[in-house]
Amino acid sequence: MATRGIFDTDGFVTSEAVEIDLPAASLPIRMASGLIDLVIVVLLFLLMLWLAPWAAIGSDMALLQAVVILLTVGALVALPVAQETLLQGRTVGKLALGLRTVREDTGPIGFRHALIRALAGFVEIWLTLGGLAALVAATNERARRIGDLLAGTYVVRDRVRLKLSHPPVMPDFLVGWAMGADIGVVPDALAVAVRQFLARGDQLTPVTRASTGTQLHTDLMRYVAPAPPPGMHPEAVMSAVLAERRRRDLLRLARQDQLRARVLGPDPLG
Repeated sequence: MATRGIFDTDGFVTSEAVEIDLPAASLPIRMASGLIDLVIVVLLFLLMLWLAPWAAIGSDMALLQAVVILLTVGALVALPVAQETLLQGRTVGKLALGLRTVREDTGPIGFRHALIRALAGFVEIWLTLGGLAALVAATNERARRIGDLLAGTYVVRDRVRLKLSHPPVMPDFLVGWAMGADIGVVPDALAVAVRQFLARGDQLTPVTRASTGTQLHTDLMRYVAPAPPPGMHPEAVMSAVLAERRRRDLLRLARQDQLRARVLGPDPLG
């Protein structure tokens, strides 16, 4: 079986061990968001009923049925599709509670995703009064309803504080090698993948940890020369590279601050 790459050209981390996951919204907060959207849909539906040209329809039952179907599809399908497409995965309820629908790779959804979710929602939410959607969402980790499973999406919490992990530690036995190594421009996605792997390595199974660590080490060493001393553990080498990379970045920023202060003088607003 072929091994999946650690990161792709779009910058999304794809390995199960180092995937960049946005926190999934829980079922209660999704239900609260849905209630807000429900109120808006009902109000809009009543408004459309009030504005509909009933006098022109008269006693024409076929035309009456067509108007009712059009209003229903507009309120229950077209409205959520338009909101999620134009607002990049958000509806009014999601905006109010800080939620957003994203693809499984955390990318923004498009019209196709929104349409699939809305069509499935017509059955699992409206025809079953939300019972089917709640039942399915309660049985999986990300609270995904049938529409999410069909569209390949899930709902995330946008308003979360970013928790930075502790920077990698420089192993004492690799200080000399790391300080003399030539470290090239490591892609951001790879740097994030390595850092997350080092921070979450204890949570992985031994097999996954070994295979993912080996692959990440191989990818990282393409940007580092010379090779580390023989016999070094891949995780120790990756930690040394990131720690040295951070040290050099801090020195570079400090030099820039000193140059700026020398040329421009003290900040009068500082």
